[in-house]
Amino acid sequence: MSRRKAREIALQTLFQIDFNHIDVDKALACVLEESGTVSEKAESYASRLIAGTKEHLEEIDTIIEKLSEEWALKRMPGVDRNIARLAVFELNFSKEEVPPNVVINEAVELAKTFGTDDSSRFINGILSALKKIKV
Repeated sequence: MSRRKAREIALQTLFQIDFNHIDVDKALACVLEESGTVSEKAESYASRLIAGTKEHLEEIDTIIEKLSEEWALKRMPGVDRNIARLAVFELNFSKEEVPPNVVINEAVELAKTFGTDDSSRFINGILSALKKIKV
């Protein structure tokens, strides 16, 4: 299974939900249709990431706002906001055993791929601050 592909799918789905205000199933179906062939395991992992992020969204958003120093959540670029949400879910709420450094590195790579020139530094800063608090 490619967890990276699952995270990409989860990010794109969360972005669709955030901006188009459509339901999870419709957003995921659209993303999967555009993604081409995806393994069942990757699709399943993406679904768990999406569901978990949505389930803990209020808590996740509170954490991000506390860590993002002077950046209101609604003012953050949508891609950055959803990458941070996904990574905070994995770090704080997921039942999957994924080392924190792997989650952070994957989130930074997503930011490099889908975000702006500043996105990777922004995401790394938020998640590194969260990791320090958790230690």
